[in-house]
Amino acid sequence: MNNSIQLSHALQNNRLLQHILFWISIFIINVPRNSEVFTANADPLYAILILDFCIFIPQIMASYFLAYYLIPIFLFKKKYIDSVLLLIVATYFFSVLGRILIVHVGEELVRPKPFPQESLFEILSDLEKLAFNYVPWIYSTSFMFLFVKYFVDFKRSKEKEILLSKERSDVELKTLKAQLHPHFLFNTLNNIYSLSLDNSPKTPVAIGKLSDILDHVLYKCNGQFVSLSSEIELLKNYIELEKLRYDERLEISLETQIENDIQIPPLLLLSLVENAFKHGAGEDSGSPKIAISVLQNASHFCFEISNTVSKDYVSKDKETIGLSNIRKQLNLIYTTNYVLDIQSTTGFFKVILQLNQTSL
Repeated sequence: MNNSIQLSHALQNNRLLQHILFWISIFIINVPRNSEVFTANADPLYAILILDFCIFIPQIMASYFLAYYLIPIFLFKKKYIDSVLLLIVATYFFSVLGRILIVHVGEELVRPKPFPQESLFEILSDLEKLAFNYVPWIYSTSFMFLFVKYFVDFKRSKEKEILLSKERSDVELKTLKAQLHPHFLFNTLNNIYSLSLDNSPKTPVAIGKLSDILDHVLYKCNGQFVSLSSEIELLKNYIELEKLRYDERLEISLETQIENDIQIPPLLLLSLVENAFKHGAGEDSGSPKIAISVLQNASHFCFEISNTVSKDYVSKDKETIGLSNIRKQLNLIYTTNYVLDIQSTTGFFKVILQLNQTSL
């Protein structure tokens, strides 16, 4: 029983094995179907297998062309005219290829010579035979492949959602605890209290920014993704409140170059910024520096944050609890489609996060 379960899991996780089994099944199914179509003066089984294999090649090519090129690169990106034109050209090519393989390869192997044979020009110009004989043979299998592929992908996506939902509560709790520590709220409220005693005009502004942060964290982070613009606004509010602790001795910069307001996991960037304040500026009694850069264009997203650290500060592990939680969240959402580079040197700490947007 355990062996059968392990085999089932292995099959579900091995895409190459799934594809191999699918095409073996299709080849076997095609044999009786093609036996009614192909005729040759030779051993029937041998002839059918050879001719079946000849039509099998363009079927495979057409299936992968549709599934991994035409549909994701053109159709899903709403390039409809390009999709139609490319489909027409590809259909003609695969049909001609199938007919050439049947006539000049398959029949050469199974039919006794001499026998009448179509020329290459006759094959290229016989649109009626290509359209009514070869297009259905090729694309019936291709559509079957697409159905199975997207059904499996849908099933895998649902399983991933279930896994995410199971892990989500734990990850979010750890993220909030690690990235929005009570010490931040305590220090912020203490600073606001001090401002109020001095009747500072900054008091209502600080209260408003804290209110925006809490509103975002408590009510706007319920989905798997939030907009990049809202996360950047959250960073700005967070930074302004943290500045109250350091007066003029903190040097911080935030640069953004954004083409599209993409969707990213909630609190992801805040987690990295909070980590820089906690282990960088918070441990540096001198003049701490923090530099933040957000770059987004086309399918590329890059977030960089660097901070100085005190020479006396010693970390037991380069990857803190906060960074470990971030990596766990990234693993769940992006699997291997991300890069989290952590660089630590004497007096300096840098984190670079790159996301592959096309993986979503």
